Amino acid sequence: MACRSWYIIFLFVFTGLSGFAQQDAQYSQYIFNAIYINPAYAGYRERLNLNATYRNQWTGINGAPRSFSLAADALMPNERVGLSLILSADQLGAQKNLSAFANYAYRFPVNEDETSKLAFGVGAGFQQFGIFGDLLEPGDQGDNFIPVGAVKELVPDIRAGVFFSTEKAYIGASVNNLIGKYILDKRKLDFNFPTPKPHYYLTGGVLIPLVEYEIDFKPFFLIKDDAAGPTVLDVNAFFLFKQKLWIGAGYRTGVKLYNKPAIVGNVKNSNAVIGMAEIFISEKLRLGYSYDHSIGSLAGYSGSTHEISISWNFMNERERKINFCYF
Repeated sequence: MACRSWYIIFLFVFTGLSGFAQQDAQYSQYIFNAIYINPAYAGYRERLNLNATYRNQWTGINGAPRSFSLAADALMPNERVGLSLILSADQLGAQKNLSAFANYAYRFPVNEDETSKLAFGVGAGFQQFGIFGDLLEPGDQGDNFIPVGAVKELVPDIRAGVFFSTEKAYIGASVNNLIGKYILDKRKLDFNFPTPKPHYYLTGGVLIPLVEYEIDFKPFFLIKDDAAGPTVLDVNAFFLFKQKLWIGAGYRTGVKLYNKPAIVGNVKNSNAVIGMAEIFISEKLRLGYSYDHSIGSLAGYSGSTHEISISWNFMNERERKINFCYF
């Protein structure tokens, strides 16, 4: 059997089993823009919003995951339809992926003053999966599990979600990678090629005012599952100061919700603690930063994870005060 370089083995084992860097890129700052995991979020901010996020995971390890995403979303003039476009690039060792998705959401008001809304969203696009054989180190020449040079596969895919929000709470559910796996399986590639698996997300949170117009408290959670590796649970809590600065922390771990045949033996959870902040530089510009530190099985082996984001919101001061987005 071929022997890949130690760092490729290390990363694929832990990313495949731990659940913290499953085939969907893991972002900590989804809390500032849920469009990355739920197409029904499109239009929630009710203005044109641009966001870019870069994540450098496990710094110091060769081949560690790196991800970059660029998103734009807006609410149409009828105030019912939200649209968004997401471009992403991910690299994990010898694996490099690109994707582009367009999302559509329809939003229903569920109360008279329209402060509570229910949105249904769908997304469609393409993903390009690539394996660069030159970055792998085979122990046996001619092993057909390792491609010669770069091999790329372009596949269409779809996603769907639902998002319910009020002024002080929200809950959302979504699924990504609905058809890509089945399309790649039918192509019957003659080497070990990574295929996308459906990923399921459940999110929710509340806003608790502590001091009027001064301090707000926001606890929230994320459950992420791919039906193969351990289910991921994120628990987070944030404070908002004068609608200018978010500061908070979170804890990420793997949980067992049901038996999964793909998990053999006792897989240890790779737990992590997260520190995060977002500051409003101006009425339109926001900057975010998060720091993840492994405390489980990767502690002492992996470097820390850094993630930065920048957002530009096209709204004036009056609109910002009226439509401040807590979620």
